[in-house]
Amino acid sequence: MNARIEHLVTEGTFDLDGGSWALENNVWIVGDDTECVVIDAAHNAEAILTAVGDRTLLGILSTHAHNDHIGAAGAVAAATGAPVYLHPDDRMLWEVVYPDAAPGRDLADGQRIAVAGIELQVIHTPGHSPGSVCLYAPTFGTLFSGDTLFHGGPGATGRSYSDFPTIIESITGKLLTLPADTVVNTGHGESTTIGAEAPDLPDWLARGH
Repeated sequence: MNARIEHLVTEGTFDLDGGSWALENNVWIVGDDTECVVIDAAHNAEAILTAVGDRTLLGILSTHAHNDHIGAAGAVAAATGAPVYLHPDDRMLWEVVYPDAAPGRDLADGQRIAVAGIELQVIHTPGHSPGSVCLYAPTFGTLFSGDTLFHGGPGATGRSYSDFPTIIESITGKLLTLPADTVVNTGHGESTTIGAEAPDLPDWLARGH
């Protein structure tokens, strides 16, 4: 198996509810020397296209549609012809960024996306946004969690379209059931593991959103 995970960090802003915050995003590329997918085309299309190189880009997989996770998706799609994948429950957020263009394909819970001889399994994890998803790669023992689960706890739920009880249900019912040594590659910041985050559940519940 020649498939591998590549990582780059891009910088920009997160804009929602009238506010704007500077931040860094993790962009993950899964593939081999011939083909790949991009997970969350954030901020900098040029950097993402450089990382993809001359490989066939099979798709741009969006864990959710906050602008910081899809801001470069349109340009990357236009440059490569690759479809953008998004769960339909996040279309209202997508339309804030791209009012005149729909994402190319839907993501659905249980869907499997093949690339470079491996599969990515789609797990619908609403809470941070209604259409948030995680992507699980059993071959690598790795979960790409977007903004659903971070090192130190769940993603934020204090803004429009988010809900704390829902994200906790998603994490406990769908993510903490994965093997404890599963690596969690997040949308921002450092990676963690399922086993490292599970013991903190009582603290998450006590803190609320």
